[in-house]
Parts: sequence; C-alpha cells; structure tokens
Amino acid sequence: MKPVEALAMVGGYVDEELLARNEYLAAENEILRSKIEGKITLTNDERIRLATIGNRIGKKALEDVAHIVKPETVLKWYRDLVARKFDSSANRKKAGRPPVDKEIEDLILLIAEANPSWGYDRIMGALSNLGLTVSDQTVGNILKKHGIPTAPKRQPTMPWADFIKYHEDVLSACDFFTAEVFTPFELITYYVLLFIQIGSRKVHLAGITPNPDEIWMKRMAINATMADWGCLDGQRYLIMDRDTKFCASFRRILRNSGVKPIRLPIRSPDLNAYSERFVLSAKSECISKLVFFGEQSLWTAMREYLAHYHEERNHQGKDNLLLFPAADHDPTRTDGEIQCRERLGGMLKYYYREAA
Repeated sequence: MKPVEALAMVGGYVDEELLARNEYLAAENEILRSKIEGKITLTNDERIRLATIGNRIGKKALEDVAHIVKPETVLKWYRDLVARKFDSSANRKKAGRPPVDKEIEDLILLIAEANPSWGYDRIMGALSNLGLTVSDQTVGNILKKHGIPTAPKRQPTMPWADFIKYHEDVLSACDFFTAEVFTPFELITYYVLLFIQIGSRKVHLAGITPNPDEIWMKRMAINATMADWGCLDGQRYLIMDRDTKFCASFRRILRNSGVKPIRLPIRSPDLNAYSERFVLSAKSECISKLVFFGEQSLWTAMREYLAHYHEERNHQGKDNLLLFPAADHDPTRTDGEIQCRERLGGMLKYYYREAA
C-alpha cells in the first residue's frame, strides 16, 4: 500500500471517530438537559467560552449540539465580545467643558441665596476674591439648573422671614395697644405706642395718650428719629400695620429721617409678630392684672415691666437668656444665697444669687 493511501485511510478513521464522539456528546448533553428543571444561569466566563467555540464550529453545527441556549444567542454573545474588544468609549473624553466641582457649585448657590440682589457678575467677583475662576455664564447656568432666577426676579420673591433675618439689626417695628384707666371723671381708654428693635428685642415706650391724633403722632415720629437719642437712630426700616393712626405725616417724617416705613397688608398680624408677641406678654403678665387710677399709674407699670422684660425675663427667641442682664449677673455662680427681686407688688419676680 502506498503511503498516501495509508494516510487517507487513517484520516478517514479519525474523522469517523470524531464524528462519533461528537454525536455521543450531543446525545449525552441533550439527556442531561432534559433532567434539569428551570433555567440554567451561566457566568460571564462561561458565556465567553461557549461563544468562542460556537463561532468556530458555526451555526449549523450549533443547531445539532447546543441545548442550553439557542445557537443565535451563542453567536450574539460572540459579536458582543468582539464589540467590547474594540470599544474605546470608556477612555473617550466627553465633549464640552469639564463639569464644575461640587464644592464650587454649592458655594455659588450659598452666595446667591444669601445675597438676593447680587447678579452673575457680582457672584463671579466674590468667587475671584476667594481665588476661584468661574465665568459669569457658568454662574448663570448653575443658578438656572437649580431653579434660582436672576437677581431682579429674586428680590421681589424674598420670603418675609428672610427679609427679617437679613435686616434685623436695622429693622424695627411699632404697634399700639390699649389700657383702661380710671380718672376722677370717668373710665378712659389710653393708647400705648411702643417701638421694638428686632435684632436686640429692645422695646422703647414712645408715649401714652388718650388722643393719638396727627399732632401727637408727628411728635412721636420726631422724638423717635432724633439723632444720637431717638430709638430709631441707625435704623433703616420700620414695620407698621394699616392703623390710621400711622398717618401720612407720621410716615413722611420717618422717610425724611432715612427710615423707610413698611406698611403691612390688612389683617396680617403674623407679619408683625415681634410687636404682637410683646403686647401679648405685657398684657398677660402685667396690664390685665392691674387696675389703673390715673395716667401716671399706667406709666409706672409700663416702666417697671420694661425693666423686668429687659433685665430679668428669659427669652426663648434668644436662647432662653436675659436680653440685657445686670453687670454682676453670672449664671454659672453656684454659691451665694438665693434672692428674689419683686416688682409691682410681687407680680413680677426675678430669682438670682447674691454676690459673695
């Protein structure tokens, strides 16, 4: 037998043996698959292995041997494998400018909210003072992203609570309350006018009268705005309600002295909360518990209550501390005899430790 014929016989034997083996493995795989219930979950490495082999033998051969998944699925796995090999999107740079750091973005929002009148350029300048270079367009884009309008549109929509907070050191409020006073002739209603400085909560008793006419109100405005003496000296705004006693001439004197009157909407006591709260305290703690005989008795009661209010009464809105404590006041003192200071016949009380 010639060598070529012998090689052909061996080759044919090998092909027949491989075919038989493949036929046996396919039958065995089919039997095993029929014994397994439910879906078979493959790992990523197992998918890659089947996809690589499946691509080599082709779809027609896969139709004979593939029983776990469809031949189309195996070939799709291979196409995805090739696509991932040549996919460079993970290393590709994004188009456009790089994003602004989160810390800078938060700082821009903080400055914009704290300064409603500042425009994009003003905020950009403030950032440059901090060594940060950001364009005005970037500032605008960040504000628009968070729904914050431009400066002209932010100003009118400032919440009332924020206005109070930003201006509390130059903002005062005024209000009236009444008290009934017995006179030798009849029972008369007296009007008490007070001013309160919002930041410090200091209350000034402006005047008491049974007839708060225009002449009296003009005198109150002049006294309150006197330089270096009046309770509105250094103040820029004065909150008041729509009471007709706050007449046009009263408001004009305020404006001429550099104090802007802020007239509240009708029936909005909550917007004048600091004045209203003081009036409530004064009435419940003092005025409603006394009977007044003559105007002077009302003056005396109000002066005593104001001294107690400023120096001896703790205020929850000020961390439950005294507004203007005495020079020798020491809340950390634990020694010394406990004393009680009384005002208005014991109606107002203040407890303290006597200095050693």
